[in-house]
Amino acid sequence: MPESPFLKRNRLNNLSYAIRGPIFDKAQQLESSGQKIINLNIGNPAPFGFDVPDEMMHDMIANLRNAQGYSHHLGIFAARKAVMHYTQQQGIHGVAMEDVFIGNGVSELIIMSMQAIVNEGDEILIPSPDYPLWTTAVALTGGKPVHYICDEASDWNPDIMDIKSKITSRTKGIVLINPNNPTGAVYEESVLKAIVKMAKEHKLIIFSDEIYDKILYDGNKHFPVASLSDDVLIFTFGGLSKNYRAAGFRGGWLILSGPVHRAKSISEGLNLLASMRLCANVPTQFAIQTALGGYQSIDDLVAPTGRLTKQRDLMHYLLTDIPGITCVKPKGALYLFPKFDLKKFDIADDEEFAYKLLEEKHVLIVPGSGFNYPNKDHFRVVFLPQQDELELAARLMRSFFDNYSTSPSKVVAEV
Repeated sequence: MPESPFLKRNRLNNLSYAIRGPIFDKAQQLESSGQKIINLNIGNPAPFGFDVPDEMMHDMIANLRNAQGYSHHLGIFAARKAVMHYTQQQGIHGVAMEDVFIGNGVSELIIMSMQAIVNEGDEILIPSPDYPLWTTAVALTGGKPVHYICDEASDWNPDIMDIKSKITSRTKGIVLINPNNPTGAVYEESVLKAIVKMAKEHKLIIFSDEIYDKILYDGNKHFPVASLSDDVLIFTFGGLSKNYRAAGFRGGWLILSGPVHRAKSISEGLNLLASMRLCANVPTQFAIQTALGGYQSIDDLVAPTGRLTKQRDLMHYLLTDIPGITCVKPKGALYLFPKFDLKKFDIADDEEFAYKLLEEKHVLIVPGSGFNYPNKDHFRVVFLPQQDELELAARLMRSFFDNYSTSPSKVVAEV
């Protein structure tokens, strides 16, 4: 008689993280068999030649001997003080040292926040499309993710009326991702103020993921939502992964602002969870003060002649030049979120598209449904690779779409 298998926790059965899901696994198999894959699936700057600033590397190396032991569970003094000073530059009022938590990247701090706050059945409003960690973190803690619409026709800004319609007696908070992953939206100040007003009226906590707050194009301005209110409890998340190209260093921070005196219980919960993981990565913490207080090299990359801006412009042009493909031009972050017209192509949905594109053209993207977007006609690409690789990827996608076009004429040669 066969032995029964050991099973994972039931709550994990319906959870996923598409950025590193089955399609990514398939790409790994192809690479292991010797195939060259064009990776447009993940916002990981280092493999594409975006290096951490030298002064950050220097300070980490210089302090390695001081980083051998555990640090304070909330983070080293210099790092937390630098984050506190950064909030003052952003116009966020009243943040004290004890309101700053240093973590192993924003991902850990998101999960800790949900663990500290969400009770069984609590509802958290999350944008659709979203960064899928938010949905998974809420569900994993026993909460209910409730997705609100971000409107493609309004540059992917949140739909205020849809948010209002989804607030119930069980709603505990609302998540903002601004600048947005996966759409590249940078939310308008009026939209943020409307959300703050709703949060105040319904006594909701705002969780604001602002990891891309310096990656802005065409003069667009990012408004830290915590700078717009002193009387709403706001969790602001930031870190080194994107602005400073230090994704592998795992350095992030969480800032509590607003009526923190009314959230003593939550602070105690976060302190407990921070203590249980002992401390965040200590060598990386020595780079935080240098990062926030030093030369902001990201400004060069997002300038009109900067590499990120030029690559965004190139990939947006190449993709929207394909008949049947449209895309709102991103105002921030590192991604394009194009739409393909299902009526023009013999493709069932975004997942079939992603699998076939990988198998036939060896280009790896993420289907839009992996970001909890209900319409099966979008996909996300990063524009981090060098220009020649982006051009090759676009040619391969053009060839793919032409092969699956419902139109009888095929005008693009195979690549």
